[in-house]
Amino acid sequence: MIAGIIVLAIILLVVFAVLLIYNNLVRLRMSVKTAWSQIDVQFKRRYDLIPNLVETVKGYAAHERQTLDEVVQARQQALSAKNVHDQAQAENILTGALRQLFALSESYPNLKANENFLQLQSELANTENQISTARQFYNNTVQQYNSAIQVLPAVLFAQMLGFGPQDFFELENAHERTVPKVQF
Repeated sequence: MIAGIIVLAIILLVVFAVLLIYNNLVRLRMSVKTAWSQIDVQFKRRYDLIPNLVETVKGYAAHERQTLDEVVQARQQALSAKNVHDQAQAENILTGALRQLFALSESYPNLKANENFLQLQSELANTENQISTARQFYNNTVQQYNSAIQVLPAVLFAQMLGFGPQDFFELENAHERTVPKVQF
């Protein structure tokens, strides 16, 4: 009789522990999704600024069509990314294209003095800073989640319960790790 009660108590304790682990992992997974949503909001803001920027530059540098097309194409690629890895790659390409666009503006003093262009530059710089902050928050959240699924006792149940590691938002090389310089 006492052995049965002890076995039942152990089973209830294990079930309770699994429920606590599960609930904690669900909360952490939701935090990762929320953090990604914040990055997504900033990307949307960035993508909304780019067409205005391209149109402004187009008026001054129409013969620089290739650079403008690269920015538009990079924006489209970033908009269509489906997961964190693809998004990171697309953002790397977009950042490079924006760098080329701002370098191009150096050749056009009237463009650099254009009020609309300066305002768009400022908004884009602010957005880049917000994206950087959101990326950092996302990566911190992913680190917490990935750590939680790899420590005992959660590691014993995490994969069984459908919790796998999440990807960090990483840039591929050191050159891409710098924010585009948008002040002239």
